[in-house]
Amino acid sequence: MIYTQLQLFFIFIIDGLLIGLLFDFFRILRKSMKTSDFMTYVEDILFWILTGFIILYSIFVYNNGEIRLFMFFAMIIGIMLYWLFISKFILKISLNIINLIKKVFKIVLNVIKVPFIFFIKIIKKVFLRPILFVIINIRNYFTKYFKNFSNILKKQKISNKIVKNTKN
Repeated sequence: MIYTQLQLFFIFIIDGLLIGLLFDFFRILRKSMKTSDFMTYVEDILFWILTGFIILYSIFVYNNGEIRLFMFFAMIIGIMLYWLFISKFILKISLNIINLIKKVFKIVLNVIKVPFIFFIKIIKKVFLRPILFVIINIRNYFTKYFKNFSNILKKQKISNKIVKNTKN
C-alpha cells in the first residue's frame, strides 16, 4: 500500500516536470517568434488543455480516477523542481538552437535568393526594357501630337476671334 502510494507520488512529480516542460515549450515559442495577442491566447488555452489532459490521464490510469491531495502536492513539487533546476538550461539551450537554425536558414535563403535575383534581372533586361522603350516612345509621340494639336486649336481660336472682330 505505501509502496503504491509512493510510486503514485513519484508519477505525479514526473507529471509536474512534464507540465513545467510544456510551459517552457510555450515560453520558447514566444521568445523565439513574435506572436500576436490572439495567438498568445490560443497558446494559453492549448497549454491548459494539454495540462488538464496530462493530469486527468495520470489520475485515471495510475489511480483509477481517485483524486488525492498528495497528488497535487507532488505535481507542485515536480513543477518547482523543474523550475529551479532544469528550466534555465532548457530555455538557454533551446533558444540557442533556434537562433542557430534561424541563422542557418537565413544563410540558405540568401544563397537560394541570389540565382533568382539574377534571373529576374535578366528577364527585366530581355523583356521589360523593350516593352518600356516602346511604351515611352508611344507616350512621347502622343505627347508631341497632342501639343501640336492643342497649338493648332489655340491658333484656330485666335484666328476665329480675329475674324469675329473684323466683321464687327
